[in-house]
Amino acid sequence: MIWPFGRAPFFTRALQRQDGKACARLHKNGFAHPWSAAEFEALFDPASVAGEAAIVTGGGMIGFVLSRRAAGEAEILTVVVQPNRRRDGVGLELMKAHLGRLGSLGAGSVFLEVDENNSAARALYSRLGFEQVGARTAYYRHGDGPKSAALILRCLL
Repeated sequence: MIWPFGRAPFFTRALQRQDGKACARLHKNGFAHPWSAAEFEALFDPASVAGEAAIVTGGGMIGFVLSRRAAGEAEILTVVVQPNRRRDGVGLELMKAHLGRLGSLGAGSVFLEVDENNSAARALYSRLGFEQVGARTAYYRHGDGPKSAALILRCLL
């Protein structure tokens, strides 16, 4: 595999319970209110939760996506890509692999929430076929600044 900008190649694989610490480490770099390793490990229930990890060939995790499934639908709980690997295809490949797996597990649609100010994520989700179906006003806190809306997006599989 050759990736843009001379970056190391990566592959995707299913998330596992032992990935909790790596997920927490990445989540801390991407969110103001990160989840702990114990919180991630508690979510890894193979009956209702699915996730993919992006792993650098010969190295560690550089991104992941985690969803919960129920009644033919799935909700993406979180998506994180290591800051220095954003905009080089990691998020796109993770999401394509994950949406494919969710479809094979019987999900007909997938929902997620994204900060209205996160233009890069919104562009990625649009490219994957997600459309806005709602919003939660003043949902995300940004320090002492104004809160922003969470856009609710859906993708039909």
